[in-house]
Amino acid sequence: MAAVLYAALSGALFGALAVAVRHGLRRGADPYVGAVVVPGVALLVALVVSIPSLAVDRVRLSDLWPFALAGMLVPGASQVLFIVAVRDAGPSRTSILIGTAPLMSVGIALALLGEPFQLLLVLGTALVVAGGVALGRERARPAHFRLLGALFALACAALFAVRDNVVRWAARGAHPPPLVAADVSLAAAVLVTLTYVLAVRRRELGRRLRLALPSFAPAGVMLAIAYDSLFAAFDRGRVSIVAPLNATQSLWAVLFSSLLYGRQAELIGRRLVVAGILIVAGAAVIGAVR
Repeated sequence: MAAVLYAALSGALFGALAVAVRHGLRRGADPYVGAVVVPGVALLVALVVSIPSLAVDRVRLSDLWPFALAGMLVPGASQVLFIVAVRDAGPSRTSILIGTAPLMSVGIALALLGEPFQLLLVLGTALVVAGGVALGRERARPAHFRLLGALFALACAALFAVRDNVVRWAARGAHPPPLVAADVSLAAAVLVTLTYVLAVRRRELGRRLRLALPSFAPAGVMLAIAYDSLFAAFDRGRVSIVAPLNATQSLWAVLFSSLLYGRQAELIGRRLVVAGILIVAGAAVIGAVR
């Protein structure tokens, strides 16, 4: 039950994260510098949250390297892709496409972690694919929509799937404190994104950071709590349970985006809602497989 609750909470927070990133972009902040600010703020918040765990739990550094690897991928490499995807495809469509991650996650878990296969996986897969088709056939899209954003969102989904399985594999083996593991992943993400931004935005970086910090700080807070919740869920449950519940971020992003910007701003129509429902339903069916 704890795994279910933490996974559901992470889904809601990741949905809010997409909308918070969109809010930062609407304020004119540099998206690439934002890719550093978001995990940087998240790391600071997560470190504060993990103080009791650091004081009480036993931590072995040799158990933490897989979480550093996962953090380099997500939210490290994926953070730049995610922010650009939100900019070009919008928070609703980005989150719905990222909602296909459980399909990839469970496929990897079946192949590499020995998790059980059942026929319901076929139904769940069909629903996820149907949602993707519905989204692909969408006719009305906002003026800011760019196909490249959708491709970046799918790339994020693939990285999320790899992250899910690396974290679950590491958690079930060494079983380090999940809050500390989240800290390590976020620190690795900051290192990757900072290296990237120094390469592409070195000029006037200090000024860009000062402008981006207030714009993207709320997204960083969302990421910190979402990551702590996700790692706590993986510490207690299988990928096939946690990943689909985390994928409810699709519907949360549509809901939050509609409440904050209105349906017309994101052109949230019937087909988009149907796509989100199909993908989440497929994720739920996959997650129901025990």
